[in-house]
Amino acid sequence: MSHAPIRAPHLPEPIGPYSPGIGFERLIFVSGQGADDPATGKLVGADAASQTEQCLANLRAILRAGGSDLQYVLRCGVFLVDMKDFAAMNGVYARVFGSHRPARTTIQAVSLPEEGLRVEIDCIAYRP
Repeated sequence: MSHAPIRAPHLPEPIGPYSPGIGFERLIFVSGQGADDPATGKLVGADAASQTEQCLANLRAILRAGGSDLQYVLRCGVFLVDMKDFAAMNGVYARVFGSHRPARTTIQAVSLPEEGLRVEIDCIAYRP
């Protein structure tokens, strides 16, 4: 058995010593993704809704690079700097995932690794 790193060619390099994604057999483990726009390298906005949208787009890019997509996500971890953002995040999350409902944990984090970042999301998916 072996594993291999997965990178989406247009996403920024990780800010630490980790891979954006790791494929292992049919599973894909995606590291926490923030809300940086790949075109600008900058945070997409100050609100949880726009940041959630971009986090999920970044997750999708890594999943697609690994041969998967959002409909194959088994579990997500959502990190919020303020639980007051839960409803805004949850509305975007529900719209993007549609009728697919992966298992999920949502927690409030004291802080996230980028100034102004309010949402970070990771996931585990499989390759169909």
